[in-house]
Amino acid sequence: MRMLLSNDDGCHAPGLEALAAGLADLGEIVVVAPDRNRSGASNSLTLDVPLRVRPLAPGRYCVNGTPTDCVHLALTGFLPHEPDIVISGINDGANLGDDVLYSGTVAAAMEGRTLGFPAIAVSLLDAEERPYETAVRVVRDLLTHLPKAGLPSNTVLNVNVPARPYEALLGVLATRLGSRHRASGAVADHDPRGRRIYWVGSAGEVADAGEGTDFEAVHRGYVSVTPLQIDLTRHAVLPSLVRWLGGLSSDG
Repeated sequence: MRMLLSNDDGCHAPGLEALAAGLADLGEIVVVAPDRNRSGASNSLTLDVPLRVRPLAPGRYCVNGTPTDCVHLALTGFLPHEPDIVISGINDGANLGDDVLYSGTVAAAMEGRTLGFPAIAVSLLDAEERPYETAVRVVRDLLTHLPKAGLPSNTVLNVNVPARPYEALLGVLATRLGSRHRASGAVADHDPRGRRIYWVGSAGEVADAGEGTDFEAVHRGYVSVTPLQIDLTRHAVLPSLVRWLGGLSSDG
């Protein structure tokens, strides 16, 4: 198996290093990751400056770009051989509910899927001590069973792992995305020269953590596995939108 690994925490992040080490016996691993923390980069591409690749070690590369840049570059000409799967993570912190809209971890997996490869995004919940080895074992379990899954080809698996020993996990659940309330307001401040600056506010509190959500699963001690799709069309609204637009046409 050939595996392309990336993340949004940077090429030296402990979660990425743990993942690369923990999967090394399963096949060939290539790491292409940002040269610094790019959390919250979402699906952005760098189009105003060239990308530079810095080798760290055999099969290990840092890129001065976003997570999406890294995967896009790797799969569109940088790597001499295509991988069998793209795995993004292990993210330092959860990517639940609305978080997936901003997450560079999820975006890296999405880019892999967009370019035609199976993809997994894996995140480990916040804790004082990060048991990355738990998340590694979860990924190994998924890789073992993935060939039998029969998942649609346009699906990305968003995996969130509770921060506890592997033996203390209660199991693995298929989940839907929950949701958060509106984010906190921007925090205003001043720089040393007295100029106004702003910090992006914290994520909103959980709004939907009901039965079947990723929030509920990890809160109970289960690994959450949510299938994500790239098609953002709200198909249920299309019929009413057609009627509304038809009305606009007739008014003209």
